Amino acid sequence: MASSNNFKGYEAWLVKNSSAMATLESSLRSLTWFLPGRFKDAELASEALAASLNLVSMYHDTLLAKVMQRDPKYRPLIPSSLHTRFTRAWSDKNMRYKWAARALELIRFTELVLEMGLRRKVSPRARWRSVVLLEMIKSVLRVILLRITRRPLLSPPIPERDFDPTALPEFSEPPSPVVSPSPSSPPATPSHLQNNRVPLPPHPLLASPPQNSTETPAEDYLLPKALTASSVKPSHSLLKTLSSHRDWLAEILYILRPLVYGKSAHTRLTLSLLVSDNRKSNRPLVAALILELLSRNLRRSPPPSAALERSEYARRDRDMVWYLLRGSIWESYTKPKLESFADITAQTPILGLFGALVKDWVPLIDEYYYCQLLPHPALDRLLTEF
Repeated sequence: MASSNNFKGYEAWLVKNSSAMATLESSLRSLTWFLPGRFKDAELASEALAASLNLVSMYHDTLLAKVMQRDPKYRPLIPSSLHTRFTRAWSDKNMRYKWAARALELIRFTELVLEMGLRRKVSPRARWRSVVLLEMIKSVLRVILLRITRRPLLSPPIPERDFDPTALPEFSEPPSPVVSPSPSSPPATPSHLQNNRVPLPPHPLLASPPQNSTETPAEDYLLPKALTASSVKPSHSLLKTLSSHRDWLAEILYILRPLVYGKSAHTRLTLSLLVSDNRKSNRPLVAALILELLSRNLRRSPPPSAALERSEYARRDRDMVWYLLRGSIWESYTKPKLESFADITAQTPILGLFGALVKDWVPLIDEYYYCQLLPHPALDRLLTEF
């Protein structure tokens, strides 16, 4: 009973202070990008803080979503995004989807801090075996999500926070007893007579349009409310099911990319202990790129009306830029460019801050596998907020 009361009290406090909590989370998350390189094990402290913030944010999103669902009068000022509608619909419809998606996000939030801890405690071979094990678990979870929905995977697979914290319904206090007016007090003014001398503003549809306006007020009012094909579809059907073997193969290849890259890197490390000149092998990078391109060429071309699927494929195409942080591309091209940028901007007042940030993160990309697999969850949320 006490734990239930504490939970309800925390939920009420969160709803009341949701705006301040969102600001605090955003400020601390921005701080984590400037901690590496400031003191010993600063990168571990930074990543531990970032992982904790992501976990707390996911928990808060779950609580706030429950609060909104419990209030039948709550109507968001801005409609939920297609991604949020789809993922929330499947999370509410299928318990296996909800818990597999949450487990996948939990691993994604903590994988880098786990790798940092393993690097300090175990040998490189044991660390890479742990990385491959994590990638195997993630691949299994993604296959489970693919099997449940039979639709292309979205990233992230859980609903994102896309509502205004200040518009949340407030917890109502218990109604106070009504005190009847004393006989000596003057009678109260009836509600239908209160404030009846203040003129109402003219309705936009009845007001005359400006002389230089090319559209009528009715068009200005109706155009933002026009429905699209995605607006009237059921939320769990915003993505079309995978209908052919080619569609399934494209998704399977996309799921297997990180696992193949991690396994190839582990094999490269094992061979490097026996053959010294095998350390610079490009097999992991080439294998991952081949799977990426095969998946891209095999996937179907969604029609213009499939907005959610088109946005997901566009995100996958943009994520290919992170191959600049891997293998020989990183060693021979990206890393020298970033180091040169950091040296050039070292004395510049504003750019020097970004140069120092880049210089602090370059060693992390050299040492940690999951720093090469950006976008990082903290970067995702940071870009979303801005």
